Amino acid sequence: MAQLLIVYHSRTGGARQMAEAAAEGAHDEADTVLKPAERAGPQDLLAADGYIFCAPENLAAISGVMKEFYDRCYYPVLGRIEGRPFAQMICAGSDGQNAARQTARIATGWRLKEVQLPLIICTHAQTPEAILAEKRIPEEALQTCRDLGQAMAAGLALGVF
Repeated sequence: MAQLLIVYHSRTGGARQMAEAAAEGAHDEADTVLKPAERAGPQDLLAADGYIFCAPENLAAISGVMKEFYDRCYYPVLGRIEGRPFAQMICAGSDGQNAARQTARIATGWRLKEVQLPLIICTHAQTPEAILAEKRIPEEALQTCRDLGQAMAAGLALGVF
């Protein structure tokens, strides 16, 4: 059975809910591994057949913990995961585009194959209180995350990527 690795970071719960929903959607189609970025490492990337990266937008960029995951793993897997499929999800307060571009650049360096445009869920959190508050992702948005997870896992299982 193909393995789908979902790596995420979440400080206020939004990205975690998105990653969990994607894992829920994927579990029937693939061996799904859901890992917080601080616990994921090169061995996880090497063991997986495809990836979903899920991060919050912090100050118009990917979160520091997610960036640290990429920094730790980049060179140990460089040249060893080329061609594998990936998708990404961003939990954004405003637009999430820069965070998505950062992950896409890293994936390009790894020579991964983007199989879905970035899924950006915008919470519209713009005040310090709203930004720091625990997030509740609407069910409709979580269903979109489940659908992405299911599509990634089905694509891996069918060998279409």
